[in-house]
Amino acid sequence: MKRKNFIKTIGLLPLMGTTMKLDYLAKLNDHLSNTDKMPLLFLGHGSPMNAIEENQFVQGFRKISEGIAKPKAILCISAHWETKGTKVTAMEFPKTIHDFGGFPQELFEVEYPAPGSPELAKETKDLISSTQVELDHNWGLDHGAWSVIKHLYPEANIPVIQMSIDYTKGPQYHYELAKEISRLRAKGVLIIGSGNLVHNLGKVDWANINKVDHGYDWTLEVMEKMNDWILNDNHEKLINYKSQGSAFHLAIPTPEHYLPLLYVLGLKGSKETVELFNNKAIAGSLSMTSLKVE
Repeated sequence: MKRKNFIKTIGLLPLMGTTMKLDYLAKLNDHLSNTDKMPLLFLGHGSPMNAIEENQFVQGFRKISEGIAKPKAILCISAHWETKGTKVTAMEFPKTIHDFGGFPQELFEVEYPAPGSPELAKETKDLISSTQVELDHNWGLDHGAWSVIKHLYPEANIPVIQMSIDYTKGPQYHYELAKEISRLRAKGVLIIGSGNLVHNLGKVDWANINKVDHGYDWTLEVMEKMNDWILNDNHEKLINYKSQGSAFHLAIPTPEHYLPLLYVLGLKGSKETVELFNNKAIAGSLSMTSLKVE
């Protein structure tokens, strides 16, 4: 409904009875904001080169998007935006951030000019009551967001905002925080976590950097256990990953690439199912495992 017609319609409300007003406003609100519940995605983004290469992983990203209704907007929690406190990007036109080094010039020339959404940023802020959320006008879209979203929506015609990861908080905090934004799923917002479940750059087998299905024993052990716990809703073990043994310490030496998973799991409904895709180890100490929840 256009704004002019909405205002004209609201002007008629004093002429209606109380019950009629309430019924009409409820229907009007549904028309303006509600959609079918959007799915959730966790995307193993891997190397920034996936932004410009053609491989099985970017094909997996494109294929998974084919089964998703076009969203009104996207909210992304990326491993590459850590802050003290929680922030959401609130600018009209977020810049494309090339937050990496040592790659070909072609990668630095990639732009993903998706619009932002100050309105969605404000709504996200208002939904969260457990902490103070800051509206940010300086960040933009880092490669954890644009390098994968560009394969889902290459026309860059869907508004995208990012929510940061508060590095001062533990896994349970992030899992619970996610629940506070669950209403966005019924407003056409596709929520994406972007990271890697196994991510140890210090142990990468650089001689086999692009070798797929190449994982150390501890990588494969962690992948198998994580997949089982994800598929069977054993979220407690995934939240308490630090207590799961030495293989997990190697797989998750720092938490930033893992925590976006906990946002997706925190948002998952009890009757929703999980589909794994891109479930491959690469370069010894990385996994590209991704998942869709619906």
